[in-house]
Amino acid sequence: MNVVLETNRLLVRELHPDDAENFYLLNLNPNVIKYTGNTAFKNIEEARIFLENYQDYKRNGYGRWAVIKKETNKFIGWCGLKFDEIKKETDIGFRFFEEEWHKGYATESAMACVEHGFEKLHLKRIIGRAMKENMASIKVLEKIGLEYIEDTDFDGKEAVLYKIEHNKF
Repeated sequence: MNVVLETNRLLVRELHPDDAENFYLLNLNPNVIKYTGNTAFKNIEEARIFLENYQDYKRNGYGRWAVIKKETNKFIGWCGLKFDEIKKETDIGFRFFEEEWHKGYATESAMACVEHGFEKLHLKRIIGRAMKENMASIKVLEKIGLEYIEDTDFDGKEAVLYKIEHNKF
């Protein structure tokens, strides 16, 4: 597996079709996808097909990455950068199993991804979006240095837009 980043507690690596069961189970929890606009996969095979067809690494050189807890070698969620072809911008995103919330994994992995985006990928700006009700994600965006830009709309719901620029990192 292609490890992209390493932190004190985590390995961040490319997603692989072998992650299909974990990917399926992650999105199966309604609390995990409550503020994402996503729906659960119908089954593990649908998740596998999604991962087999995931082209962000080839197309952009980066994407969403699996987050693995070093201590147990367990898949605990994903974090990473995503390039929006329409808006021509890169966002930071993260999603973790509910039992892994409030342990700092989102902040730790997201900070490493932002650093990687600026230092290795030479990105100029990274944005973050969250629904207004999703205070936990907003706190992560703020902890990793993103600044509030404006209120916005996300799938017809109130959301906020944050950003960080390379020269302010």
